Amino acid sequence: MDTLSRLETTIAARRTAATDSSYVASLNARGVPVIARKLGEEAIETIVAALSGSREELVGEAADVVFHLMVLLGAKQVPLSEVLAELDRREGVSGLDEKAARGA
Repeated sequence: MDTLSRLETTIAARRTAATDSSYVASLNARGVPVIARKLGEEAIETIVAALSGSREELVGEAADVVFHLMVLLGAKQVPLSEVLAELDRREGVSGLDEKAARGA
C-alpha cells in the first residue's frame, strides 16, 4: 500500500473517533465548510512558502495541503481512486486542451 492509500485508510478510520483524541474527527465534526477553509489556509501557506520560505517549509506546507485535501475528499465520500483516475484520464493531454474542453 502506498503512502496516499495508507493516509486515506487512516483518515477514514479516524473520521469517527472521539473528537478530543483525533484531529480528523474534530475537523469532520465541524463540517465540510471548516475542512474546506482549512484546506484553503494550507494552500495559501504553501504559496507563501514557495515564494519566500525554505525548501523544508515548502515540503511541510505541501504535505499539509495533501493531508487536508484527503480529509476533504473523505468527508465528501470521494475516494482517492477517483481523483487518480481523473489524473490518468488527463495524462498525455495538453493542459490547455483539457482546460478548453471544460469550457474554462
